[in-house]
Amino acid sequence: MNKYTIRKMRKSEVEIALNWAAKEGWNPGLNDAQIFYDADPEGFFVGEYEGEIVAVGSAVCYDENYAFCGLYIVAPEHRGKGFGLALTKARLAYCEDRNIGIDGVLENVEVYQSVGYKPYYMNHRFTVLAKRNRAKNPFVREFKESDLQEVLSYDRQCFPAARQHFLRSWIYQENARVLLYFERDLLLGYAVRRKCVEGYKVGPLFADNEEIAKEIFLAIQDDIEGQKIILDVPGNNLPAMNLVKDFAMEEIFATMRMYQRDLPAISHEKIFAITTFELG
Repeated sequence: MNKYTIRKMRKSEVEIALNWAAKEGWNPGLNDAQIFYDADPEGFFVGEYEGEIVAVGSAVCYDENYAFCGLYIVAPEHRGKGFGLALTKARLAYCEDRNIGIDGVLENVEVYQSVGYKPYYMNHRFTVLAKRNRAKNPFVREFKESDLQEVLSYDRQCFPAARQHFLRSWIYQENARVLLYFERDLLLGYAVRRKCVEGYKVGPLFADNEEIAKEIFLAIQDDIEGQKIILDVPGNNLPAMNLVKDFAMEEIFATMRMYQRDLPAISHEKIFAITTFELG
């Protein structure tokens, strides 16, 4: 380990992490590198062994109370050497005493527990081929710039910290589609769809109830018929799990949502798809 050093990731190196993520089958979004890094430029780390990058990971601090660690990969030929654990400890130190969340791969749950993480529930990745929705719901419409503040307020119900900077970038990214559900001038749900290496991911999908989530999900796939569409669904929300059954979606991956402290006090019942495994 004496030839192993940990340092902050340079912006140009985020593509390395996303390329590794693609090779792992994580199917990152086409714009993820820029948006992820800009969420917290000080929160991205690399581990180097003899001058070669062998481990990567992020630790995005959203505010003084909450952070999320992700994008954690060790090069396959260097696994089992302690490089990843050292990188994890460096990221934990960066987050200081915040409550820290992760979506940990299931085979490493015990490792995460050894550094203080507690498991709370599983997040499940589901996929299906998009279908055209013939019946248009009058309550579902495209995002407009004047909607931003309402979206930010709604998002805060479902996420443990305000994330204005990240969400602006997420909504306005190239090739994104953002749909809102308004009824009686009240925002009752929204979703963001982004283009990925393969197909499209919808995240977040936040809604007041299952029926609203269903209407948003129907509408957000009607222009990409036949393309792969992906949802990352929290297992602690039974209506969300019912939703993927209604659409006959196939589960292809799962993680364990873990926190250093307690489960955040947010509206879990409104989370039908998380934003990303990497940033929470």
